Amino acid sequence: MKKSSVLTEDWSAVVIGFFIIVVTVFGLRLAAPTFKWADAAGLLSGVLSAENFLKILILFLFVYVMAIAGAVLMGKPVKGIARSLPVVYIITILASVAGGYDGIKTLNLETVIFCLFLGLLIRNLVKLPEWFYQSLSSEFFVKIGLVLLGISVIFSDILKAGSLGLIQSLLVVLSVWYFSFWLCKKMKVDKELTMMLSSAVSICGVSAAIATSGAIKGDSKKLSLVVSLVLITAVPMMIFMPWIAHQLGLSEEVTGAWLGGTIDTTGAVVASGTLVGETALKISTIVKFSQNVLLGIAAFAISIYWSYTKKDVSEQEKPTLKIIWERFPKFVLGFILVSVIFSFFVSAEVTEAVKPQLKSIQGFWFALAFTCIGLETNFRDLFGTHNRKPLLAFLGAQTFNIFITLVIAYFLFRNA
Repeated sequence: MKKSSVLTEDWSAVVIGFFIIVVTVFGLRLAAPTFKWADAAGLLSGVLSAENFLKILILFLFVYVMAIAGAVLMGKPVKGIARSLPVVYIITILASVAGGYDGIKTLNLETVIFCLFLGLLIRNLVKLPEWFYQSLSSEFFVKIGLVLLGISVIFSDILKAGSLGLIQSLLVVLSVWYFSFWLCKKMKVDKELTMMLSSAVSICGVSAAIATSGAIKGDSKKLSLVVSLVLITAVPMMIFMPWIAHQLGLSEEVTGAWLGGTIDTTGAVVASGTLVGETALKISTIVKFSQNVLLGIAAFAISIYWSYTKKDVSEQEKPTLKIIWERFPKFVLGFILVSVIFSFFVSAEVTEAVKPQLKSIQGFWFALAFTCIGLETNFRDLFGTHNRKPLLAFLGAQTFNIFITLVIAYFLFRNA
């Protein structure tokens, strides 16, 4: 029997996220497991060592307790997540080991890509019980990760990029979002997918899709579709865009701004920028941070737009500030608050001490989420006839994004 809900999923993610931050600041230290290996000897002595197994087990226990605490806060049955999370965790660890191989690292493929693909393979090749799929918590895990992501979005870092990064971010987000919205409307993509797809392409990929889904109370299957499209297209973009930039003779400044404004995931931006050089890496990361900051503003604007354009349950009642507040993604507030706290109220020494661990934990929540997304996604649904229009709209919007961002980056950063 389902328990009564204490908090919504958004607020539960904020509570769990802040709890993780507080216990870390006050001394909890979780040693991050290593998944890096170059050969069989390195695999046995490093990844498969007793010491590393202990780290993996301790991390599992921590994540397990946090996930169950979240289920209790949301009033969800604990039994489902208690049974499914160990399986999701094992799959994520296997994907992390695969992604940690040096031969794979040279291809700049992120661990989350392996989490997604391994989840997709299992979902589409192995028959698992229905209760397993119903107990998956991809959105909740991503929201916890997004709250923790606030530690990386430090306002002083963003200001170092000067006005150019902020100007580019505004121009790209506005132009790409409007084009994507227009294209989806022309192709008669449904409104929920249109909003999530437009935000994902124009702002910051998965994070923006999640934020938009929260703002409009979007369908989880539609969110999974958009997230899958973002992650699948991020791989070829982060590999081929640096090569294209080299062939075009673009400077590192222009290339970095192009990568940061176009590629939808922060990790992929960093990996792609590394292929070009130190300057490109710096510019691409800060430009992406500038777009991440716009996430909260965009989510707020979308929640207002959605409330005043979509009829609510009564079909008659005019949307009010109360409705807007109910639909606003609360975890975005957690993301912004964490960023503000670590920007202005926490000393640089404390921040430097806790940031590596919090970023590691944040990354693992994302990895778990992408494993869940893979397990939730059926290839037949993803590439089915009814998803053909969203797929084509996404590719069209992403193509526009690549070209318009290149033009904007060139004119703003060519003399930087």
